[in-house]
Amino acid sequence: MTAAPPSAAATDAVAAIAAAAGDLMLIEDVTDGVGLTDKAPGQAVRLRGRLLIPADEAWPRLAERRPARARPAIALLMFTLTILSCLFVGAQMAEGAGLNLLAGWPFALSLLAILAAHEFGHYLVARRLGSPTSLPYFIPMPFGPFGTLGAFITMSVPPRNRRHLLAIGAAGPLAGLVVAVPVLILGLSLSKVLPLPPGGYQMEGNSLLYAGLKLLMFGRLLPAGGEDVWIHPVAFAGWAGLLVTALNLIPAGQLDGGHIAYALLGPQGARRATWAVLAALVGLSFLWTGWALWLALVFFFGRMQDMPLDEVTELTVGQRALAAAMVVIFALVFVPIPLVVVP
Repeated sequence: MTAAPPSAAATDAVAAIAAAAGDLMLIEDVTDGVGLTDKAPGQAVRLRGRLLIPADEAWPRLAERRPARARPAIALLMFTLTILSCLFVGAQMAEGAGLNLLAGWPFALSLLAILAAHEFGHYLVARRLGSPTSLPYFIPMPFGPFGTLGAFITMSVPPRNRRHLLAIGAAGPLAGLVVAVPVLILGLSLSKVLPLPPGGYQMEGNSLLYAGLKLLMFGRLLPAGGEDVWIHPVAFAGWAGLLVTALNLIPAGQLDGGHIAYALLGPQGARRATWAVLAALVGLSFLWTGWALWLALVFFFGRMQDMPLDEVTELTVGQRALAAAMVVIFALVFVPIPLVVVP
């Protein structure tokens, strides 16, 4: 059996790629259909030859010639739907709001500000480092506790090296946290400590940071003595921001924490971290059934790594300190039991 000849479109695409690099390297060979291994053909194009300029100058110029597809219309549509979705969920928290979506604006504005800060943290740092990156795509989910499943960006080429991978991975959680903490403090100032009713309510879980902020605002650890903070929608958005930060910092696969683990530990260390996460999620699933979903997601998708183009460049001392700080932040915002529904 013989392979089908490449289509005219594929041939033109390969020629365009070769032409884009023609002034940067002396091309001696072009191979189409390159995969990660010899047994797994892929869709990459390999150029062999000799660079005409230094490698550290060639990469930024090549990256500029392959910008990520921004698709602003799709990004705007998804963001608009997510606004409506978050307004719907926020309106359910407002007493007597009914179907008045505008009543949900405090929650929607607070949560979307946190998520936007997170995603644009990734976006701006990636663009600053010359990595072609799409606009953030928000995911609406009106029938959940938050009104959204978060947001994501896409990169058309891998980060240049482990230093860039760390910077891009850490930028999102840090930017989101910078907004989430003030939002949470504001929301707690609008909240009240009340006796817990006998049933029919949902209780958010404590992370170390959340418990500490409640101690700061109310002078005692809560819940305690049959009382807890009856949180304002703005406070719930701030708490959700901490939860989003924690979930993204799980050190597995293509999550932000997975990128940080890869940058710090390398490919072998990152794989071991992912298997450790899987083992931990098995145990956590007995505490909260929602972790079973994350166990499945990490098992099927979390073992895929975003490998940088340059595996050789090591992290500086300062960058290792940043990675260690992100581990500390993960410990502060992680919630073993995020939500408990009291029937």
